Amino acid sequence: MKIAVVGLGLIGGSICKALKKNTFHHIMGSDIDESVCEKALACGAVDEIITPDMLNEADMTVICLYPESIVEFVKNNADKFKEGSIVTDSCGIKEYVVEGCTEVLAKRGVIFVGSHPMAGREFSGFDYSTDDLFVGASYIVTPTEGTPKMAIDLLATLACCMGFEKVVTATPQQHDTNIAFTSQLAHVVSNAYVKSPSLFNADGFSAGSFLDLTRVAKLNEHMWTSLFLCNKKALLFELDNIIAHLEQYKSAIENNDPDTLRDILRDGRERKEKSIELYAKNGSKNN
Repeated sequence: MKIAVVGLGLIGGSICKALKKNTFHHIMGSDIDESVCEKALACGAVDEIITPDMLNEADMTVICLYPESIVEFVKNNADKFKEGSIVTDSCGIKEYVVEGCTEVLAKRGVIFVGSHPMAGREFSGFDYSTDDLFVGASYIVTPTEGTPKMAIDLLATLACCMGFEKVVTATPQQHDTNIAFTSQLAHVVSNAYVKSPSLFNADGFSAGSFLDLTRVAKLNEHMWTSLFLCNKKALLFELDNIIAHLEQYKSAIENNDPDTLRDILRDGRERKEKSIELYAKNGSKNN
């Protein structure tokens, strides 16, 4: 099968490398940065570099761009995809992308299926892509009612080949609601946390909890701005929720109220323990 990967950054580059390592598919790469294309070709991550005009050769196309860029790319190149082929993406929000791409491609006999590899690093760009980035991670597929089972099964098979441990199927809305909590809120909190003036006096005073909470503060502001704004409703819900709970902690501490403080701390601990039990029962490592 011929697979085209558009956008050879961290995720796109890693998809190419994982597919080259674990399958015999012919991998075609495309990127607006010629130097990145040269690197991808030189290191064997792709078999050839293509332009959008050559997308009609691909049986599957994986678009690894920001949400707005994905929709724009599909609309501008809709007539170039091979009829009967499958197009998917890799970005972290799904409703916006699925709604923007599905109908446009369906009119031309092309199947669009939203997907999201749940993996990443604190670094961006092809130079940081690896052939094992997805090992042990989850791969989320977000079909619509009209998505052929064949397309879902093919994506699931490729995900397993790339090392993903679990393939999860969800609606685009379910995906975005969950991802606002599990990923986007964490990035907002981490990024806000390091804005304390105490940050630069922490040398020698930090341990695992500091490192865990601040790791994702080192983010790609261009990508995350796009993701946050394209998932505004779900993310605002999570922000309102955490702000309300932070006000409870602040009030208990400010008023020297140990009973309330113990209660809300206990509630948090018990909820975490319950989630660990639930995920363990489902065989998940995400606890």
